[in-house]
Amino acid sequence: MPPAKRLKDPLDLLDIASLLTDEEREIQATVARFLTERVRPHIGQWFEDAHFARELAPELGKLGVLGMHLDGYGCAGTGAVSYGLACLELEAADSGLRSFVSVQGSLSMFSIRQWGSEEQKQEWLPRLAAGEAIGCFGLTEPDFGSNPADMRTRAVRDGSDWILNGSKMWITNGGIADVATVWAHTEDGVRGFLVPRGTPGFTTSNIKQKMSLRASITSELHFEDVRLPGSAILPGARGLRGPLSCLNEARFGILFGAVGAGRDCLQATLDYADSRIQFGKPISAFQLTQRKLADMALSLGNAALLAVHLGRLKERETLRPEQISVGKLNNVREALAIARECRTVLGANGISLEYSPLRHANNLESVLTYEGTSEIHTLAVGHALTGQAAYR
Repeated sequence: MPPAKRLKDPLDLLDIASLLTDEEREIQATVARFLTERVRPHIGQWFEDAHFARELAPELGKLGVLGMHLDGYGCAGTGAVSYGLACLELEAADSGLRSFVSVQGSLSMFSIRQWGSEEQKQEWLPRLAAGEAIGCFGLTEPDFGSNPADMRTRAVRDGSDWILNGSKMWITNGGIADVATVWAHTEDGVRGFLVPRGTPGFTTSNIKQKMSLRASITSELHFEDVRLPGSAILPGARGLRGPLSCLNEARFGILFGAVGAGRDCLQATLDYADSRIQFGKPISAFQLTQRKLADMALSLGNAALLAVHLGRLKERETLRPEQISVGKLNNVREALAIARECRTVLGANGISLEYSPLRHANNLESVLTYEGTSEIHTLAVGHALTGQAAYR
């Protein structure tokens, strides 16, 4: 009797691809091919060596994924679902790579595109879209993460200039960024500034000894009497609405990306379970293993359906912040649970970088925390359900 036919992709269980357009499927396949050729053969070693392959930046620019959901200035202007699918494939390779693309496009570039002057857009967006320049986004501080309203970084006027003092922490791309979008308290409330690398008083230090996002650069930004011209301010952003709007863009990419991490874990585990022989048959033939695989496939499929649904809402410009919180909270939580369960199926081999689940699990511990912790997103959902803000 011939063996039963196995699904090629765990997402085929619910035929997720049937929800996509031909163009969306082609974009997803193109990104996946690039990652298969340029990233997957090396990502385990990069993770072990704590190495970010900066040379990928112009290649990702040529691929069109940097700021791909933005219009003009060299950006591709694709739909939200297409952008989400690119994030899915990027995170299926490694969360660190998706983080680079998210910060470049949804934080650095989006902040300039949404709130910058025409001169700022012309100066930075084409270079950032091409990967010729790298951007970062400075909001989180050493003592203020979930509560950015109490940030200590300050900018004060000095004639037509501004003097910036303070520090930012856990900043992806910070150590290699050519320009930083930095948020600071001013006499006019929270304002955003573009701070180019090399500006006197602006320094960075990379965070070492990470157990997560090792194939990504995470840094602290330091500002000591940094003098900026009046043209450095983002004229359209006043108050926390500016940075929070950028974070919602990044969170949208994460809720797709988490599906990619979960899919890669489950795919690797299905392959392993078919080849690992115990008691005379592959472990995929045992009931306990099949229950694990079935439960993970259900969780993954539900997360993918939620991601596509939210993507369609975003394309209709009806997506609300609390809905993004639902997606980020659910999909990262489910992906992390899948990664941990996959590691149990792999047994002792699960701790090896030869297999992806534990690497994804380590990375997802960061994804669970950044762009809003799971606790904060839980409270955002609770606020929407009850009308009561429980943040304080």
